[in-house]
Amino acid sequence: MSKSPKATESKAFYLNPDRSVAVINYSEEYIQDIFQLVNSQGFYNLVDVYLQESQLAVTNKVEALDTKAYIDILKAILIDNKAGYEKYGNEQILKSIEELYSYYRSYFRVSLINKHNSAIVKGNFMNFDNHFNEIVIQMYRSIEEKLQGFTNKAYRQVNAGTNACVLTQSIQWNTPQKYQSLESIRFLDTLMLRPPMMMHTKSNKREGVFSEVFDNPIDKFDGNQKDWYCFPAKIGESLAFIYFHRDYFVSGIALANLFEVADKDSIAGQKPDEILLFGLNKTKGDVSHYYHDTDNNIWVGEVPYNDKTTYFGYMKKMCLTLHNLHMIYENRLPIHGSMVKISFSNGKTKSVVFFGDSGAGKSESIEALQEIADDKIINIETIFDDMGSFAFDDQGNVYAQGTETGAFVRLDDLSSSVAFNNMDRGIYLNPELKNARVILPANTYKHVVEHHSIDMWVYANNYDAEIGLHQFPNEEKAKATFIAGKRKALGTTDEVGMSTTFFANPFGPVQEEEKTRPIIDKVFNKLYQDNIYVGEIYTHLGYDKSKASLHESAKELLTELMNN
Repeated sequence: MSKSPKATESKAFYLNPDRSVAVINYSEEYIQDIFQLVNSQGFYNLVDVYLQESQLAVTNKVEALDTKAYIDILKAILIDNKAGYEKYGNEQILKSIEELYSYYRSYFRVSLINKHNSAIVKGNFMNFDNHFNEIVIQMYRSIEEKLQGFTNKAYRQVNAGTNACVLTQSIQWNTPQKYQSLESIRFLDTLMLRPPMMMHTKSNKREGVFSEVFDNPIDKFDGNQKDWYCFPAKIGESLAFIYFHRDYFVSGIALANLFEVADKDSIAGQKPDEILLFGLNKTKGDVSHYYHDTDNNIWVGEVPYNDKTTYFGYMKKMCLTLHNLHMIYENRLPIHGSMVKISFSNGKTKSVVFFGDSGAGKSESIEALQEIADDKIINIETIFDDMGSFAFDDQGNVYAQGTETGAFVRLDDLSSSVAFNNMDRGIYLNPELKNARVILPANTYKHVVEHHSIDMWVYANNYDAEIGLHQFPNEEKAKATFIAGKRKALGTTDEVGMSTTFFANPFGPVQEEEKTRPIIDKVFNKLYQDNIYVGEIYTHLGYDKSKASLHESAKELLTELMNN
Protein backbone atom coordinates (compact mmCIF):
# COMPACT_ATOMS: atom_id res chain seq x y z
CA MET A 1 0.00 0.00 0.00
CA SER A 2 1.22 3.49 -0.73
CA LYS A 3 -0.10 5.05 2.45
CA SER A 4 0.29 3.62 5.95
CA PRO A 5 -2.81 3.04 8.09
CA LYS A 6 -3.41 5.59 10.83
CA ALA A 7 -1.94 5.17 14.29
CA THR A 8 -4.05 2.96 16.52
CA GLU A 9 -4.30 2.84 20.29
CA SER A 10 -5.79 0.72 23.04
CA LYS A 11 -5.45 1.22 26.78
CA ALA A 12 -1.98 -0.34 26.89
CA PHE A 13 -0.75 -0.48 23.28
CA TYR A 14 0.06 2.30 20.79
CA LEU A 15 1.05 1.54 17.22
CA ASN A 16 2.02 4.08 14.57
CA PRO A 17 2.73 2.44 11.17
CA ASP A 18 3.88 5.75 9.67
CA ARG A 19 6.70 6.02 12.23
CA SER A 20 7.17 2.25 12.80
CA VAL A 21 6.93 2.87 16.54
CA ALA A 22 5.05 0.71 19.07
CA VAL A 23 4.63 1.63 22.76
CA ILE A 24 3.49 -0.97 25.30
CA ASN A 25 2.37 0.37 28.69
CA TYR A 26 2.72 -2.33 31.35
CA SER A 27 1.25 0.03 33.97
CA GLU A 28 -2.07 -0.05 32.09
CA GLU A 29 -2.11 -3.77 31.34
CA TYR A 30 0.47 -6.48 31.88
CA ILE A 31 0.17 -9.59 29.73
CA GLN A 32 0.69 -12.73 31.83
CA ASP A 33 0.35 -15.53 29.24
CA ILE A 34 -0.27 -16.26 25.56
CA PHE A 35 -4.04 -16.55 25.99
CA GLN A 36 -4.26 -13.09 27.55
CA LEU A 37 -2.08 -11.85 24.68
CA VAL A 38 -4.18 -13.33 21.88
CA ASN A 39 -7.35 -11.95 23.52
CA SER A 40 -5.99 -8.45 24.17
CA GLN A 41 -7.22 -5.32 22.38
CA GLY A 42 -3.63 -4.42 21.57
CA PHE A 43 -3.09 -7.68 19.68
CA TYR A 44 -6.38 -7.16 17.82
CA ASN A 45 -5.18 -3.69 16.74
CA LEU A 46 -1.81 -5.06 15.61
CA VAL A 47 -3.44 -7.75 13.46
CA ASP A 48 -5.92 -5.22 12.08
CA VAL A 49 -3.14 -2.86 10.96
CA TYR A 50 -1.08 -5.76 9.61
CA LEU A 51 -3.96 -7.00 7.45
CA GLN A 52 -4.48 -3.47 6.10
CA GLU A 53 -0.81 -3.26 5.10
CA SER A 54 -0.34 -6.86 3.93
CA GLN A 55 0.54 -7.50 0.31
CA LEU A 56 -0.31 -11.21 0.58
CA ALA A 57 -4.13 -10.98 0.44
CA VAL A 58 -4.11 -11.64 -3.32
CA THR A 59 -2.35 -14.99 -2.98
CA ASN A 60 -3.12 -15.98 0.61
CA LYS A 61 -6.78 -16.39 1.53
CA VAL A 62 -5.98 -16.19 5.25
CA GLU A 63 -4.88 -12.59 4.78
CA ALA A 64 -8.16 -11.73 3.05
CA LEU A 65 -10.09 -12.51 6.27
CA ASP A 66 -11.30 -9.85 8.65
CA THR A 67 -9.39 -9.31 11.89
CA LYS A 68 -11.70 -11.32 14.17
CA ALA A 69 -11.74 -14.33 11.83
CA TYR A 70 -7.93 -14.22 11.56
CA ILE A 71 -7.48 -14.20 15.36
CA ASP A 72 -10.07 -16.99 15.73
CA ILE A 73 -7.81 -19.14 13.56
CA LEU A 74 -4.87 -18.48 15.89
CA LYS A 75 -6.98 -19.34 18.94
CA ALA A 76 -8.11 -22.59 17.27
CA ILE A 77 -4.49 -23.57 16.60
CA LEU A 78 -3.45 -22.84 20.19
CA ILE A 79 -6.19 -25.12 21.63
CA ASP A 80 -5.70 -27.82 18.92
CA ASN A 81 -9.14 -27.25 17.41
CA LYS A 82 -8.27 -28.40 13.88
CA ALA A 83 -11.82 -27.89 12.66
CA GLY A 84 -11.33 -24.18 13.28
CA TYR A 85 -8.44 -23.77 10.86
CA GLU A 86 -7.65 -26.82 8.69
CA LYS A 87 -9.70 -25.64 5.71
CA TYR A 88 -7.24 -22.79 5.19
CA GLY A 89 -4.23 -25.08 4.88
CA ASN A 90 -1.33 -25.18 7.33
CA GLU A 91 1.21 -23.76 4.88
CA GLN A 92 -0.84 -20.67 4.07
CA ILE A 93 -1.49 -19.96 7.74
CA LEU A 94 2.17 -20.52 8.64
CA LYS A 95 3.37 -18.16 5.90
CA SER A 96 0.99 -15.49 7.19
CA ILE A 97 2.09 -15.97 10.81
CA GLU A 98 5.74 -15.65 9.79
CA GLU A 99 4.90 -12.38 8.03
CA LEU A 100 2.90 -11.04 11.00
CA TYR A 101 5.76 -11.89 13.39
CA SER A 102 8.31 -10.16 11.14
CA TYR A 103 5.98 -7.20 10.68
CA TYR A 104 5.67 -6.65 14.44
CA ARG A 105 9.44 -6.98 14.90
CA SER A 106 10.05 -4.39 12.16
CA TYR A 107 8.68 -1.75 14.56
CA PHE A 108 10.78 -0.05 17.19
CA ARG A 109 9.03 -1.42 20.28
CA VAL A 110 9.42 0.19 23.69
CA SER A 111 7.67 -0.86 26.89
CA LEU A 112 6.92 1.50 29.76
CA ILE A 113 6.34 1.08 33.49
CA ASN A 114 5.53 4.04 35.69
CA LYS A 115 7.72 3.73 38.76
CA HIS A 116 5.47 5.45 41.34
CA ASN A 117 8.49 5.48 43.69
CA SER A 118 8.13 1.72 44.08
CA ALA A 119 11.33 -0.17 44.95
CA ILE A 120 9.66 -3.41 43.84
CA VAL A 121 8.99 -2.02 40.36
CA LYS A 122 12.52 -0.55 40.19
CA GLY A 123 14.09 -3.90 41.06
CA ASN A 124 11.95 -6.03 38.77
CA PHE A 125 11.16 -3.99 35.68
CA MET A 126 13.64 -5.92 33.54
CA ASN A 127 12.11 -9.20 34.68
CA PHE A 128 8.66 -7.92 33.66
CA ASP A 129 9.97 -7.12 30.22
CA ASN A 130 11.86 -10.39 29.87
CA HIS A 131 8.65 -12.26 30.71
CA PHE A 132 6.72 -10.38 28.03
CA ASN A 133 9.43 -11.22 25.49
CA GLU A 134 9.14 -14.89 26.44
CA ILE A 135 5.34 -14.80 26.00
CA VAL A 136 5.65 -13.37 22.48
CA ILE A 137 8.25 -15.99 21.51
CA GLN A 138 6.18 -18.75 23.13
CA MET A 139 3.05 -17.78 21.22
CA TYR A 140 4.89 -17.62 17.90
CA ARG A 141 6.65 -20.96 18.45
CA SER A 142 3.53 -22.72 19.70
CA ILE A 143 1.59 -21.77 16.56
CA GLU A 144 4.57 -22.45 14.28
CA GLU A 145 5.30 -25.92 15.67
CA LYS A 146 1.66 -26.99 15.75
CA LEU A 147 1.26 -26.01 12.09
CA GLN A 148 4.49 -27.60 10.86
CA GLY A 149 3.84 -30.78 12.88
CA PHE A 150 7.25 -31.03 14.58
CA THR A 151 9.41 -29.13 17.08
CA ASN A 152 12.35 -27.01 15.96
CA LYS A 153 15.93 -28.20 16.35
CA ALA A 154 17.39 -24.67 16.46
CA TYR A 155 15.96 -21.76 18.46
CA ARG A 156 16.93 -18.10 18.15
CA GLN A 157 16.31 -15.96 21.23
CA VAL A 158 15.55 -12.72 19.39
CA ASN A 159 14.05 -9.59 20.92
CA ALA A 160 10.56 -10.73 20.05
CA GLY A 161 8.59 -8.49 22.40
CA THR A 162 10.48 -5.23 22.80
CA ASN A 163 13.71 -3.44 21.90
CA ALA A 164 13.79 -1.46 25.14
CA CYS A 165 12.02 -1.08 28.46
CA VAL A 166 11.78 2.21 30.34
CA LEU A 167 10.87 3.12 33.90
CA THR A 168 9.11 6.49 33.98
CA GLN A 169 8.66 8.79 36.96
CA SER A 170 6.83 12.00 37.84
CA ILE A 171 9.19 14.45 39.55
CA GLN A 172 8.48 17.93 40.88
CA TRP A 173 11.05 20.35 39.48
CA ASN A 174 11.49 24.09 39.88
CA THR A 175 8.98 24.98 37.18
CA PRO A 176 8.69 28.67 36.25
CA GLN A 177 5.10 29.83 35.72
CA LYS A 178 5.50 29.90 31.94
CA TYR A 179 6.45 26.20 31.82
CA GLN A 180 3.58 24.78 33.91
CA SER A 181 2.29 22.86 30.86
CA LEU A 182 5.33 20.55 31.17
CA GLU A 183 4.71 19.56 34.79
CA SER A 184 2.62 16.47 34.04
CA ILE A 185 5.10 14.98 31.54
CA ARG A 186 6.91 11.98 33.00
CA PHE A 187 10.69 11.66 33.05
CA LEU A 188 12.54 8.61 31.80
CA ASP A 189 14.12 7.27 34.99
CA THR A 190 15.89 4.03 34.07
CA LEU A 191 16.31 2.44 30.64
CA MET A 192 17.01 -1.15 29.63
CA LEU A 193 18.16 -1.57 26.01
CA ARG A 194 18.43 -4.79 24.03
CA PRO A 195 21.41 -4.16 21.74
CA PRO A 196 22.46 -4.48 19.06
CA MET A 197 19.46 -2.35 18.10
CA MET A 198 18.70 -1.78 14.42
CA MET A 199 16.56 1.33 13.98
CA HIS A 200 15.10 2.77 10.81
CA THR A 201 13.90 6.32 10.22
CA LYS A 202 12.36 8.13 7.27
CA SER A 203 15.21 10.63 7.12
CA ASN A 204 18.95 9.95 7.16
CA LYS A 205 20.51 13.42 6.88
CA ARG A 206 20.39 16.73 8.70
CA GLU A 207 19.73 19.99 6.85
CA GLY A 208 20.12 23.68 7.59
CA VAL A 209 21.34 25.69 10.56
CA PHE A 210 19.29 26.20 13.70
CA SER A 211 18.17 29.82 14.00
CA GLU A 212 16.97 32.09 16.76
CA VAL A 213 13.32 33.05 17.27
CA PHE A 214 11.98 35.72 19.57
CA ASP A 215 8.80 34.00 20.77
CA ASN A 216 9.16 31.30 23.38
CA PRO A 217 8.35 27.87 21.83
CA ILE A 218 6.73 26.82 25.11
CA ASP A 219 3.72 28.90 24.03
CA LYS A 220 3.09 26.33 21.27
CA PHE A 221 3.31 23.27 23.51
CA ASP A 222 -0.05 21.55 23.98
CA GLY A 223 1.18 18.02 24.64
CA ASN A 224 -0.15 15.64 27.29
CA GLN A 225 1.16 12.91 29.58
CA LYS A 226 0.06 10.18 27.18
CA ASP A 227 1.85 11.51 24.09
CA TRP A 228 5.00 13.11 25.54
CA TYR A 229 8.00 12.02 27.61
CA CYS A 230 11.13 13.71 28.91
CA PHE A 231 14.70 12.43 28.74
CA PRO A 232 16.55 14.34 31.50
CA ALA A 233 20.14 14.62 30.31
CA LYS A 234 23.40 15.81 31.77
CA ILE A 235 25.18 17.45 28.85
CA GLY A 236 28.58 18.44 30.16
CA GLU A 237 27.65 20.22 33.36
CA SER A 238 24.33 21.44 31.95
CA LEU A 239 20.97 19.98 32.93
CA ALA A 240 18.75 19.52 29.87
CA PHE A 241 15.11 18.41 29.78
CA ILE A 242 14.54 16.83 26.36
CA TYR A 243 10.79 16.53 25.76
CA PHE A 244 9.75 14.43 22.79
CA HIS A 245 6.55 13.13 21.22
CA ARG A 246 6.25 9.34 21.53
CA ASP A 247 6.52 8.95 17.74
CA TYR A 248 10.17 9.98 18.26
CA PHE A 249 10.94 7.16 20.71
CA VAL A 250 13.67 5.92 18.35
CA SER A 251 15.64 9.13 19.00
CA GLY A 252 14.50 9.42 22.62
CA ILE A 253 15.80 5.96 23.51
CA ALA A 254 18.98 6.37 21.43
CA LEU A 255 19.94 9.30 23.71
CA ALA A 256 20.74 6.72 26.41
CA ASN A 257 23.91 5.71 24.51
CA LEU A 258 24.95 9.35 24.14
CA PHE A 259 24.14 11.32 27.30
CA GLU A 260 24.06 10.59 31.01
CA VAL A 261 20.52 10.19 32.35
CA ALA A 262 20.02 12.71 35.17
CA ASP A 263 18.91 11.08 38.42
CA LYS A 264 16.02 12.18 40.60
CA ASP A 265 18.23 14.22 42.93
CA SER A 266 19.53 16.22 39.96
CA ILE A 267 15.96 17.00 38.82
CA ALA A 268 13.84 17.46 41.95
CA GLY A 269 13.51 21.13 42.82
CA GLN A 270 15.94 22.13 40.06
CA LYS A 271 15.52 24.38 37.05
CA PRO A 272 17.06 23.09 33.81
CA ASP A 273 19.59 25.06 31.82
CA GLU A 274 18.03 23.88 28.55
CA ILE A 275 14.62 22.64 27.43
CA LEU A 276 14.04 20.99 24.05
CA LEU A 277 10.53 20.48 22.65
CA PHE A 278 10.88 17.83 19.95
CA GLY A 279 7.90 17.13 17.72
CA LEU A 280 5.84 20.32 17.94
CA ASN A 281 3.05 20.75 15.40
CA LYS A 282 3.18 24.53 15.21
CA THR A 283 6.79 25.51 14.60
CA LYS A 284 7.70 28.31 12.22
CA GLY A 285 8.48 26.62 8.91
CA ASP A 286 9.96 23.14 8.87
CA VAL A 287 13.31 23.89 10.49
CA SER A 288 14.47 24.00 14.10
CA HIS A 289 14.84 27.09 16.27
CA TYR A 290 16.04 28.19 19.67
CA TYR A 291 14.94 30.91 22.06
CA HIS A 292 16.82 32.48 24.98
CA ASP A 293 14.47 32.99 27.91
CA THR A 294 16.52 35.61 29.73
CA ASP A 295 13.90 36.07 32.47
CA ASN A 296 14.33 32.46 33.60
CA ASN A 297 17.81 31.89 32.14
CA ILE A 298 16.71 28.89 30.07
CA TRP A 299 17.65 28.04 26.48
CA VAL A 300 14.56 26.63 24.76
CA GLY A 301 14.66 24.66 21.50
CA GLU A 302 11.86 23.67 19.13
CA VAL A 303 11.91 20.96 16.48
CA PRO A 304 8.88 20.34 14.24
CA TYR A 305 7.01 17.08 13.81
CA ASN A 306 7.79 15.93 10.27
CA ASP A 307 9.55 13.15 8.36
CA LYS A 308 12.81 15.10 8.07
CA THR A 309 13.36 15.37 11.82
CA THR A 310 13.15 11.60 12.39
CA TYR A 311 16.92 11.59 11.72
CA PHE A 312 18.68 11.31 15.10
CA GLY A 313 21.11 14.11 14.18
CA TYR A 314 18.34 16.66 14.73
CA MET A 315 17.83 15.62 18.33
CA LYS A 316 21.52 15.30 19.11
CA LYS A 317 22.63 18.53 17.44
CA MET A 318 19.78 20.62 18.83
CA CYS A 319 20.68 19.43 22.34
CA LEU A 320 24.31 20.37 21.71
CA THR A 321 23.39 23.74 20.18
CA LEU A 322 21.42 24.70 23.29
CA HIS A 323 24.27 23.49 25.49
CA ASN A 324 26.90 25.36 23.46
CA LEU A 325 24.92 28.59 23.56
CA HIS A 326 24.71 28.19 27.33
CA MET A 327 28.51 27.64 27.42
CA ILE A 328 29.21 30.79 25.36
CA TYR A 329 27.14 32.83 27.81
CA GLU A 330 29.28 31.32 30.60
CA ASN A 331 32.45 32.44 28.76
CA ARG A 332 33.41 28.91 27.72
CA LEU A 333 34.43 28.03 24.17
CA PRO A 334 32.44 25.24 22.43
CA ILE A 335 34.73 22.88 20.48
CA HIS A 336 33.40 20.92 17.49
CA GLY A 337 35.74 17.98 17.57
CA SER A 338 36.97 14.96 19.45
CA MET A 339 39.41 14.63 22.32
CA VAL A 340 41.44 11.52 23.09
CA LYS A 341 43.94 10.67 25.80
CA ILE A 342 46.67 8.47 24.32
CA SER A 343 48.96 6.26 26.43
CA PHE A 344 52.22 5.35 24.66
CA SER A 345 54.56 2.41 25.21
CA ASN A 346 57.39 4.85 26.13
CA GLY A 347 55.44 5.92 29.23
CA LYS A 348 54.12 9.21 27.87
CA THR A 349 50.44 10.20 27.95
CA LYS A 350 49.13 12.95 25.67
CA SER A 351 45.72 14.59 25.33
CA VAL A 352 44.92 15.58 21.75
CA VAL A 353 41.93 17.56 20.46
CA PHE A 354 40.97 17.09 16.80
CA PHE A 355 38.94 20.02 15.48
CA GLY A 356 36.69 20.47 12.45
CA ASP A 357 33.20 20.34 11.00
CA SER A 358 31.36 17.18 9.94
CA GLY A 359 33.37 15.01 7.55
CA ALA A 360 36.70 16.82 8.08
CA GLY A 361 38.43 13.66 9.27
CA LYS A 362 38.50 13.84 13.06
CA SER A 363 37.47 10.22 13.66
CA GLU A 364 39.45 9.01 10.66
CA SER A 365 42.66 10.57 12.02
CA ILE A 366 42.24 8.69 15.29
CA GLU A 367 41.54 5.46 13.40
CA ALA A 368 44.62 5.96 11.21
CA LEU A 369 46.74 6.61 14.31
CA GLN A 370 45.60 3.30 15.78
CA GLU A 371 46.23 1.43 12.53
CA ILE A 372 49.83 2.61 12.05
CA ALA A 373 50.91 2.61 15.70
CA ASP A 374 51.48 -1.15 16.13
CA ASP A 375 52.57 -1.61 19.75
CA LYS A 376 53.60 2.02 20.25
CA ILE A 377 50.14 2.91 21.60
CA ILE A 378 48.87 1.08 24.67
CA ASN A 379 45.46 2.74 24.90
CA ILE A 380 43.33 5.49 23.34
CA GLU A 381 40.60 6.83 25.63
CA THR A 382 37.82 8.99 24.17
CA ILE A 383 37.11 12.05 26.34
CA PHE A 384 34.58 13.46 23.88
CA ASP A 385 33.61 12.35 20.39
CA ASP A 386 31.85 15.33 18.81
CA MET A 387 31.52 18.31 21.11
CA GLY A 388 33.32 19.67 24.13
CA SER A 389 34.33 23.02 25.52
CA PHE A 390 37.47 24.86 26.59
CA ALA A 391 37.25 26.82 29.83
CA PHE A 392 39.48 28.55 32.36
CA ASP A 393 40.00 27.35 35.91
CA ASP A 394 40.48 29.62 38.94
CA GLN A 395 44.21 29.91 38.19
CA GLY A 396 43.55 31.03 34.62
CA ASN A 397 44.66 27.78 32.99
CA VAL A 398 42.78 26.35 30.00
CA TYR A 399 41.15 22.94 30.41
CA ALA A 400 38.87 20.83 28.20
CA GLN A 401 35.61 19.19 29.19
CA GLY A 402 33.33 16.84 27.27
CA THR A 403 29.58 16.77 26.69
CA GLU A 404 28.62 13.24 25.62
CA THR A 405 29.28 9.86 27.21
CA GLY A 406 28.89 8.17 23.81
CA ALA A 407 29.86 8.50 20.17
CA PHE A 408 27.57 9.05 17.15
CA VAL A 409 29.70 7.95 14.21
CA ARG A 410 29.34 6.96 10.58
CA LEU A 411 29.67 3.21 10.08
CA ASP A 412 31.95 3.92 7.11
CA ASP A 413 34.39 5.67 9.48
CA LEU A 414 34.86 2.66 11.73
CA SER A 415 37.53 0.08 11.12
CA SER A 416 36.11 -3.43 11.08
CA SER A 417 37.81 -4.26 14.39
CA VAL A 418 36.24 -1.28 16.21
CA ALA A 419 32.84 -1.94 14.61
CA PHE A 420 32.75 -5.63 15.48
CA ASN A 421 34.25 -5.29 18.95
CA ASN A 422 31.49 -2.87 19.92
CA MET A 423 28.62 -4.39 17.92
CA ASP A 424 26.85 -5.88 20.94
CA ARG A 425 26.49 -2.44 22.60
CA GLY A 426 25.56 -0.36 19.58
CA ILE A 427 22.40 1.41 18.44
CA TYR A 428 22.45 1.29 14.63
CA LEU A 429 20.52 3.82 12.55
CA ASN A 430 19.62 2.92 8.96
CA PRO A 431 22.60 0.53 8.64
CA GLU A 432 21.71 -0.31 5.02
CA LEU A 433 21.84 3.31 3.79
CA LYS A 434 24.48 5.88 2.93
CA ASN A 435 25.48 7.90 6.03
CA ALA A 436 24.54 4.92 8.24
CA ARG A 437 25.32 5.67 11.88
CA VAL A 438 25.98 3.85 15.12
CA ILE A 439 25.77 5.25 18.65
CA LEU A 440 28.27 3.61 20.99
CA PRO A 441 28.91 4.24 24.70
CA ALA A 442 32.43 5.66 25.04
CA ASN A 443 33.21 6.84 28.59
CA THR A 444 31.72 7.51 32.02
CA TYR A 445 30.05 10.83 32.78
CA LYS A 446 32.35 11.40 35.76
CA HIS A 447 35.43 11.20 33.54
CA VAL A 448 33.95 13.17 30.65
CA VAL A 449 33.30 16.25 32.83
CA GLU A 450 36.67 16.24 34.58
CA HIS A 451 39.05 19.11 33.81
CA HIS A 452 41.42 17.72 31.16
CA SER A 453 44.71 19.38 30.21
CA ILE A 454 45.44 19.93 26.50
CA ASP A 455 48.76 18.83 24.95
CA MET A 456 47.86 19.33 21.28
CA TRP A 457 45.08 20.94 19.26
CA VAL A 458 44.94 20.17 15.54
CA TYR A 459 42.60 21.29 12.78
CA ALA A 460 41.43 18.44 10.52
CA ASN A 461 42.21 19.79 7.04
CA ASN A 462 40.44 17.61 4.45
CA TYR A 463 40.88 19.91 1.42
CA ASP A 464 44.61 20.62 0.89
CA ALA A 465 47.07 18.45 -1.05
CA GLU A 466 49.82 18.49 1.59
CA ILE A 467 50.62 15.41 3.65
CA GLY A 468 51.54 15.28 7.32
CA LEU A 469 51.31 17.72 10.18
CA HIS A 470 51.77 21.50 10.21
CA GLN A 471 52.31 23.63 13.30
CA PHE A 472 51.05 27.22 13.13
CA PRO A 473 53.94 29.60 13.93
CA ASN A 474 51.74 32.11 15.77
CA GLU A 475 48.26 32.52 17.17
CA GLU A 476 47.07 34.85 14.40
CA LYS A 477 47.74 32.26 11.67
CA ALA A 478 46.18 29.53 13.82
CA LYS A 479 43.09 31.60 14.57
CA ALA A 480 42.62 32.44 10.90
CA THR A 481 42.40 28.74 9.97
CA PHE A 482 40.27 27.68 12.94
CA ILE A 483 37.85 30.60 12.56
CA ALA A 484 37.48 30.18 8.78
CA GLY A 485 36.27 26.61 9.38
CA LYS A 486 36.99 25.45 5.82
CA ARG A 487 36.20 21.89 4.73
CA LYS A 488 35.06 19.95 1.72
CA ALA A 489 31.61 18.57 2.52
CA LEU A 490 31.24 14.79 2.23
CA GLY A 491 27.45 14.52 2.09
CA THR A 492 26.86 13.98 5.82
CA THR A 493 24.65 17.09 5.78
CA ASP A 494 22.89 18.86 2.90
CA GLU A 495 26.10 20.73 1.95
CA VAL A 496 28.28 19.80 -1.03
CA GLY A 497 31.71 21.02 -2.18
CA MET A 498 33.88 23.55 -0.35
CA SER A 499 32.23 25.33 2.56
CA THR A 500 33.21 27.60 5.40
CA THR A 501 31.60 27.73 8.83
CA PHE A 502 32.57 30.19 11.54
CA PHE A 503 34.88 28.33 13.94
CA ALA A 504 33.84 25.08 12.21
CA ASN A 505 30.84 24.94 14.52
CA PRO A 506 27.30 25.62 13.29
CA PHE A 507 25.97 24.62 16.72
CA GLY A 508 26.37 27.73 18.86
CA PRO A 509 29.34 29.81 17.68
CA VAL A 510 27.71 30.55 14.30
CA GLN A 511 24.62 31.86 16.08
CA GLU A 512 26.60 33.92 18.61
CA GLU A 513 29.73 34.94 16.67
CA GLU A 514 30.09 38.30 18.40
CA LYS A 515 30.09 36.73 21.86
CA THR A 516 32.34 33.84 20.77
CA ARG A 517 35.22 35.87 19.23
CA PRO A 518 36.58 37.32 22.52
CA ILE A 519 36.62 33.82 24.05
CA ILE A 520 38.51 32.49 21.00
CA ASP A 521 41.08 35.28 21.42
CA LYS A 522 41.54 34.50 25.10
CA VAL A 523 41.94 30.73 24.54
CA PHE A 524 44.47 31.02 21.70
CA ASN A 525 46.44 33.64 23.61
CA LYS A 526 46.78 31.36 26.64
CA LEU A 527 47.65 28.24 24.57
CA TYR A 528 50.48 30.10 22.82
CA GLN A 529 51.68 31.54 26.13
CA ASP A 530 51.93 27.97 27.43
CA ASN A 531 53.60 26.66 24.23
CA ILE A 532 50.82 24.17 23.51
CA TYR A 533 51.11 22.61 20.04
CA VAL A 534 48.45 24.16 17.76
CA GLY A 535 48.44 22.96 14.15
CA GLU A 536 46.63 21.08 11.42
CA ILE A 537 46.64 17.50 10.16
CA TYR A 538 46.05 16.83 6.46
CA THR A 539 43.39 14.11 6.26
CA HIS A 540 42.84 14.07 2.45
CA LEU A 541 39.20 12.98 2.93
CA GLY A 542 37.81 15.67 0.67
CA TYR A 543 40.86 15.87 -1.59
CA ASP A 544 41.54 12.36 -2.88
CA LYS A 545 40.36 10.09 -0.05
CA SER A 546 43.80 8.50 -0.06
CA LYS A 547 44.19 6.22 2.94
CA ALA A 548 47.95 6.09 2.29
CA SER A 549 48.16 9.89 2.58
CA LEU A 550 46.19 9.92 5.83
CA HIS A 551 48.47 7.17 7.20
CA GLU A 552 51.52 9.29 6.34
CA SER A 553 49.95 12.22 8.21
CA ALA A 554 49.20 9.93 11.16
CA LYS A 555 52.84 8.78 11.24
CA GLU A 556 54.00 12.40 11.60
CA LEU A 557 51.43 12.91 14.34
CA LEU A 558 52.65 9.80 16.17
CA THR A 559 56.27 10.93 15.97
CA GLU A 560 55.42 14.41 17.26
CA LEU A 561 53.42 13.07 20.20
CA MET A 562 55.97 10.46 21.25
CA ASN A 563 59.10 12.58 20.91
CA ASN A 564 58.04 16.02 22.17
